[in-house]
Amino acid sequence: MKYLSLKIAEISQQPGDNLVIKFEKTAAPVEYLAGQFLTFIFNINNKEIRRSYSLFSSPGTDEVLSIAVKLVENGEISRHLHHKTRVGDVLTAVAPNGIFTYLPYQNIQRTVFLFAAGVGITPIFSIMKTALLEENESKIILVYSNRSVADALFYEEIQDWERRYPERLKVIYFFSDAKNIMMARLNKFMIEQIVVENMEFDPQQALFYTCGPIDYMVNCRIVLLSLKYSIDQIKRETYYIPEDEQDEDDTTEKKVADKNTYKVILDWKQNTYEIEVPYYKRILEVALDQNINIPYSCTGGICSTCTSTCVSGGVRMDYNEVLTDDEIEKGRVLLCTGHPTANNTRIIIG
Repeated sequence: MKYLSLKIAEISQQPGDNLVIKFEKTAAPVEYLAGQFLTFIFNINNKEIRRSYSLFSSPGTDEVLSIAVKLVENGEISRHLHHKTRVGDVLTAVAPNGIFTYLPYQNIQRTVFLFAAGVGITPIFSIMKTALLEENESKIILVYSNRSVADALFYEEIQDWERRYPERLKVIYFFSDAKNIMMARLNKFMIEQIVVENMEFDPQQALFYTCGPIDYMVNCRIVLLSLKYSIDQIKRETYYIPEDEQDEDDTTEKKVADKNTYKVILDWKQNTYEIEVPYYKRILEVALDQNINIPYSCTGGICSTCTSTCVSGGVRMDYNEVLTDDEIEKGRVLLCTGHPTANNTRIIIG
């Protein structure tokens, strides 16, 4: 995996308990796609911890790499970044990654719907800017939900972009404190209305991006599927929520029927490793404990970095926001949330 050393050039407090961090330009340009994230590596009390944060900068501009970090109560890394990080500090990160991406086409005619809630606006903002700058005819509909104007990250910047592209960008806000109850919370009927009223080009060419809490994205996807849009047109990204910042040393027993320890065989970079994985540990955990440096980023089943193929045996996953049913049927698994279900389970990394 490629690692980056990123020096902090600017830190600023933003609405909604968010912190914006901008990095100095690197000697060699860092290539990335709109919607991708950086995974940062921290060493806290001699323990390696990784956290992923979406880039809100756009590869279609000369912007420096920039992320937003929401302060999470009891969140070890978010508190560290908010309270202990300073301009001039150097952070180590894995090269940009993620499949929640937008590929611009200069003269394509399509309608792009961007649904964002809370800090989920971060990768959506990158996608919005990229589409506006690198395409000439696409129409962008941004649907942005938050508690209030005062809590809305990038509110002023988004308004500025709407003024710059009045014919191509339309922003629809939902604020919990809105006096008009219909504009307080995004619901099934509003999603349907927004899509129907703003679909300018061929519906089969439309794209839908959703980023926010899981329930929010599930609601969007269910409605869009009911409107007969294909699953391939609907993209989703999950950002870190408080549950993801839990104590990673917590090995409280989960209610699982199978409490066996199974041998797992890992094929990685022309090497073969054998590990014993107890039921309460994930495959990635045990591999890292044994200094097997396999690729990973989020450790929460949301980024796809550790996706591998199970060729024999079986793997159950605690959580999966990445793999489709078809991929799972073909043996694709996530090691960060995966547990073996049979002895001699064999996995090809990557």
